[in-house]
Amino acid sequence: MHIIDFVIFLAFTLGVVLFGCSFFKKGSSAEEFTSAGHSIPGWVVGMSIFATYVSSISYIGYPGKAFAANWNAFVFSLSIPIASYFAAKYFVPFYRNSGSVSAYTFLEEKFGAWARLYASLCYLLTQIARMGSILYLLAVPMYILMGWDMHTVIILTSLAIIVYSMMGGLKAVIWADAIQGIILIGGAVLCLLILMLSMPDGPMQTFELAANSPMGNKFSLGEFNSDLTTSTFWVCLIYGIFINLQNYGIDQNYVQRYHAAKTDKDARFSALFGGWLFIPVSALFFLIGSALYSYYAAGVAELPAEIAAKPDYVFPFFIVNSLPTGLRGLLIASIFAAGMSTVSTSVTSAATIILTDYVRPFFLKAEHLVHPKREPHEHRRLELSIVRLSSLGVGLLGAAVAIAMLSVESIIDAWWTLSSIFSGGMLGLFLLGCIPQRINRWAALAGCVCGVLVIAWISLAGMLDLPGIHLHTYLAIVLGTAVIFLVGFLLTIALKGRR
Repeated sequence: MHIIDFVIFLAFTLGVVLFGCSFFKKGSSAEEFTSAGHSIPGWVVGMSIFATYVSSISYIGYPGKAFAANWNAFVFSLSIPIASYFAAKYFVPFYRNSGSVSAYTFLEEKFGAWARLYASLCYLLTQIARMGSILYLLAVPMYILMGWDMHTVIILTSLAIIVYSMMGGLKAVIWADAIQGIILIGGAVLCLLILMLSMPDGPMQTFELAANSPMGNKFSLGEFNSDLTTSTFWVCLIYGIFINLQNYGIDQNYVQRYHAAKTDKDARFSALFGGWLFIPVSALFFLIGSALYSYYAAGVAELPAEIAAKPDYVFPFFIVNSLPTGLRGLLIASIFAAGMSTVSTSVTSAATIILTDYVRPFFLKAEHLVHPKREPHEHRRLELSIVRLSSLGVGLLGAAVAIAMLSVESIIDAWWTLSSIFSGGMLGLFLLGCIPQRINRWAALAGCVCGVLVIAWISLAGMLDLPGIHLHTYLAIVLGTAVIFLVGFLLTIALKGRR
């Protein structure tokens, strides 16, 4: 790595950390830490939502997927407009009027404390898995670039992100996300231009070679048949609709941003802007993957067999070996921008959930009974300390998962599988709470138990080679959500009929 590249990368990384730390304010409160004082402009919140979507999973995983296969995973992005529409019309006003920064207070009001704990635990598991996936992908380019030990890179990167998340809270995370989002788009556009302009017969050769690949059309969105055991177009689309409705409807990352916006109008705009911006940018990453295939197929450069065997390594390999000095450092900084923005978001939102859904109801209430005369400023300081320590603990858990993922072949497959399993059908419980029909609490609990069993069956059937049909793991969240909703709803009607 040339010294210029290293300086650019280091300046960016340290700059983000220092920028985040600049939001540190003495005498702050947990409320300001978790909701940014309800003071962020709509476009900044929208860029933060977008940057949360575009993690290192997108920056490295999408090109790797398009290089090795096709654009099937892009179908996930096509489902986002549906979710962003519902978010702007229903979810944003609902949460801004709820009076709680937690996305799961609503579930406790409807079904009891168990529902809040179930949903928040599923959320925490999902975020820790997400952080692990992204931190792993941040370590890949540094390993290829400089031969640095990936364990060391993961730990140091985690600590850097934890520091500015702990110091500046949600305000620091959102503003840093906005800046990082702009940088990562610029880096990706430059990279695509270099790839296409390097083709021997001109830019159009990129499309010709990728479309006529021996493995099939690289721009294919997948098969359009009804097979539920493979990643067809319809499986990806249904998975995307359910995941994105869950993201916008009950994911703490997004709910916190709705609260951070200045006004209701800003919050609605941010939901639409962040979702719609992701579609062209994700297409850009898939096009980079197709262009990488054409670039090496045309013989512009040689791709070692051991790199080609690990698709997630192809884009970092290209950056290291084919980009000019200076731009190489910018692209590595862009990958770190994508990863740091998402991990910092997960750290802050997970810490918020630990405070609002676990510490306040079960520990601070008891502590208040023991010390009823504790001054308000002492109480605020205690809550702020708890949320900062929670940020540290969650960040370290994410680093541990990243180290455990070092042997994974395709990180995007691993992440989509884990998110489908850990989500646990939270969306089904949320939808039960939203319908006008009053749902029996025991019926909702029975629905959750049935949903978790279905998710476990889909997740373990293929792994343990159990008898019967092995559905694709992407369908775990789809069927889990459907079972929770239908069992809860139908059992409520049955119980009313008996009474």
